Amino acid sequence: MNSLIVAIIAVLLLGWGFRFYGKVMERLWDVNPDRKTPALEITDGIDYIPAKHWTILFGHHFASIAGAGPIIGPVIAVAIWGWVPALIWIVIGSIFMGGIHDFSCLMASIRHKGKSIGDVAQSTLSYRAKMLFASFLWLSLILVVAVFSAVTSITLVNEPRIVIPTFGLILVAVLTGLMIYRWKIDHVVATLIGVTLMAVLLVLGYYYPLSLRVQRAGEAWIVILLIYSFVASVTPVNILLQPRDYLSTFILFFGMIFGYLGLIFSHPRVHTPAFLPWSGGQGNLWPMLFVIIACGAISGFHSLIASGTTSKQLANERDAKKIAYGGMLSEGAVACLALLAVASGLYWTGGAGHEGLVYPELIEGGNWIVTFAKGFGQIVAPVLGAAFGSLVAMIMLNSFVLTTLDTATRINRYITEELLGEGLKWKVFENRYFATLLVVFCAGYLALGNWKRIWPIFGASNQLVAALALLVVTIYLWSMKKPTKYTLYPGIFVLLTTSGALVYQVGGFIRENNYLLAIIGVILLILALFMVREGLIVVQKRRQQFKKIEHSNIGTDLDNSARTL
Repeated sequence: MNSLIVAIIAVLLLGWGFRFYGKVMERLWDVNPDRKTPALEITDGIDYIPAKHWTILFGHHFASIAGAGPIIGPVIAVAIWGWVPALIWIVIGSIFMGGIHDFSCLMASIRHKGKSIGDVAQSTLSYRAKMLFASFLWLSLILVVAVFSAVTSITLVNEPRIVIPTFGLILVAVLTGLMIYRWKIDHVVATLIGVTLMAVLLVLGYYYPLSLRVQRAGEAWIVILLIYSFVASVTPVNILLQPRDYLSTFILFFGMIFGYLGLIFSHPRVHTPAFLPWSGGQGNLWPMLFVIIACGAISGFHSLIASGTTSKQLANERDAKKIAYGGMLSEGAVACLALLAVASGLYWTGGAGHEGLVYPELIEGGNWIVTFAKGFGQIVAPVLGAAFGSLVAMIMLNSFVLTTLDTATRINRYITEELLGEGLKWKVFENRYFATLLVVFCAGYLALGNWKRIWPIFGASNQLVAALALLVVTIYLWSMKKPTKYTLYPGIFVLLTTSGALVYQVGGFIRENNYLLAIIGVILLILALFMVREGLIVVQKRRQQFKKIEHSNIGTDLDNSARTL
């Protein structure tokens, strides 16, 4: 199979989803460009700040949601089950599940003054539901921060040439943020300056690689990254987080554009089998494929970005589809590119000229990052060269991961303040510094352990967040007497799938004596079950209330008719 044909079909389908299905979602949520958004109504200079232009907010949103998931998930899944099942799930999931999930969570947050999806659960269901959901989200985000800090540390150790671009970008982002928001420089001019400085950093990194000359350098990088995440979490969003994510998007799209250009020029044949035995090393295709490929199809983490930071910066509702639905489909395009990079850029078996490019050998032992970089380097070789292409892949992956890392830390700071500060009245955690410190400490404890064992449960917990978020927005739509089929059916599928995956994984953790992850898995399942139960109770109560209102209206109509007679 020609990889270019596969890429064209996938991109055309994603484009169709944005053009047609995105409009369906706009009508469902009554998008109104004249309605004031929370960013304009509740501007506070820290979190609620309207973005200067929708492209800036798209940059923050896309860079934050993408992370390592749309790359690492397909790299793992294709090696286990083949490229066809993975591709189908990415495309179908992005259009009919992930895009709907992201857009709905953003709009639900907009309708609730930019509050997090946990707070939306309180107003839609109950206070108890909020506390259950917040607990679930807190645990899931600890896993996110742990996994992504560990992934980033691996890239910094394996490729010292990305150290200067990675950390130099932080200073460039602060400068860009100051230019746009403090010094009132036109955002196009500020962007050009930022992108130029970023290019200089890439050149400096290429010629001056840096590495930590210490034992256990990976763990040292994890500590440094968590310190950075702490600082980024408490800094005003428009000074560091937003401009850094915005600038990172240029790196991400540079990699995407040249990746697809590489397919046009090289259009290699897909070497990986289309189908492999559906009972692989990670379990059966259902449910495990659907949690291994999380962020590339649907991701609960996106609901936290959409309702955590994006909703507080959206200046006009008309941009919601471009940012939320378009951002998810763009991530689907990244996942398709990652899939083709390893399926067609690498070889399934050894042979002459295949040295160092055999997919099963590269991925053995969990070396996912190098596997992707090698495959990407091969497909872009006609336009960038294999060596420089691999470096671009590492920088792109690092940009994805680091943006997710600091955004996840910030959002979990919000949830810690809501859960422990406002909810349990522990005043110390109403302070954003103490709240962030708790997040960083817990994530660091997991990241400094065997982080690769966290990835499967991270995927399952991430998908369960998506299922519960869809439950919340479904009940909200139902209470507003809106159609619920667009969110209800994806929510049921994801809930059943990820619950099954968690049960399977917990059994494996127990057999391996990994009791910490087994306990986390059981807690996540219990919280999810209680959350579903709470939703059913609320629906039953609302139905009774609706019936009483209807009977009351009927009685009023009869009285009026009697008086008329």
